[in-house]
Amino acid sequence: MNGEDHAWELLSALDPLDVCERSLSSFNPVDHTFTVKLFGTPVTVAPGQRTITWISPDSELILTKIAYFSRLSILHHLIRAQACAPSGRLVRPSDLKVGAIYFNGSHVLPLESVASRYGRDAGGFMRQGLRFGGQQVSHGDAAVSLLPLPRIPVILVFWREDDEFAARADLLFDATCERHVPPDILWSIAMMSVLVMTK
Repeated sequence: MNGEDHAWELLSALDPLDVCERSLSSFNPVDHTFTVKLFGTPVTVAPGQRTITWISPDSELILTKIAYFSRLSILHHLIRAQACAPSGRLVRPSDLKVGAIYFNGSHVLPLESVASRYGRDAGGFMRQGLRFGGQQVSHGDAAVSLLPLPRIPVILVFWREDDEFAARADLLFDATCERHVPPDILWSIAMMSVLVMTK
């Protein structure tokens, strides 16, 4: 059984009311579907049909072009998220218990692609973040707080290029992030957050 099939089985066995309370989702008892927000946009999760469907074009992009990261992330958020609010304390991936994975091989986050896309264009960086439901926050030359999933805020910080330094981008998590999903899924959520900023 692959990872997604196993996740569907786990979700199907859970009490929908408990799932909703923990994950900040909603449940429709008529068609037995959950609705959860993905970057602020509702998507529908149907355990019986094992489908995840979207409403907006931006959700379609996330669920098709980067489905490898999004599908398991959505399912694990519904299965494992805890009913605790963000702490407001930000941490780098390197600060996490398994932070070393973010610096090895294919797990290195492509933050340089964000930096190179925007260069000196801090306004363009902010517009893209707002397009995906983000909120402006005060870090670097521009920063956006994204909600790839309701319990897991991700902050992307951008420093624009100038005559002395190349552009740079960093990613931060809320300190509660490890309570909600396993480490590999948290990495997938980080990847989603980086990729939506370059699409």
